[in-house]
Amino acid sequence: MTRRVLIVDDHPIVRAGLEQALIKADFSICAVAASKNEAMAQIARTNPNLILLDLNLPDGSGFEVASWVRGISDTTGIVILTLNDAPELLLAALAARVSGFVLKSAPITEVIATLERALVTPLSFTASGLHKALKAKERLPNLSSREFEVLSILATGKSTREIARELYLSEPTIKTHLASIYRKLEVNNRISAVAVARENSWLGK
Repeated sequence: MTRRVLIVDDHPIVRAGLEQALIKADFSICAVAASKNEAMAQIARTNPNLILLDLNLPDGSGFEVASWVRGISDTTGIVILTLNDAPELLLAALAARVSGFVLKSAPITEVIATLERALVTPLSFTASGLHKALKAKERLPNLSSREFEVLSILATGKSTREIARELYLSEPTIKTHLASIYRKLEVNNRISAVAVARENSWLGK
C-alpha cells in the first residue's frame, strides 16, 4: 500500500525532523506545508493518502484542514500532531473525524504507528486519553458533538464568524448552535457558557 505523506507544520526544524524520520520508516514524503492554505493547495495538487497535521497553524487550525479533507475524502488518513491533549481537543478531533492524535512529546515510534493505523483504518480514531475525554463528555447536558465542538472553540475566544469559518458553517448555523448550548446550560451568554464548562472540567485545564 502506498504510504505518501503530507507533513504540515509551521516550524522548519520540526518538518525536517519528521521528514527524515518518516523516510527512514519507508514513508514517501509527497510534500510539506507550513500553513493551512498551503496545506490545502498541496493536498489538491499531490493527493496524499496520509496527512501529518500540526494543530496550530499561522493562518488557521489543523481542524479546518481536517474538516475540509473529510468533505472530499473518507480514505485519507489524518493524524493530528500537537503539544496539547486537553479533553476538548481530543473530542474536537473525534468530531472532525481525524484518524489519530499524537503529542509532539511522543516518541517517533508512536507517530509512525499512528500513521500506519491511519493508513489502514482512516476513520477509526485512536488517541491516548480519549476514554477520559469521553467520560467527561458524558457529564455534558445532552450537548451534541457539534455543539461541544462549538463550545470548545468558543472557549478559545473566537467570534461567531471565526467559529463559522473554522467549521465551514454559516454564521446563522453557529448562532443556532450557540442558542441551543445556552439553553441546555441554562445561561444567557458565551462567557457564562464557557465558565460553566470550565467549572465542570468539560474543557480540561
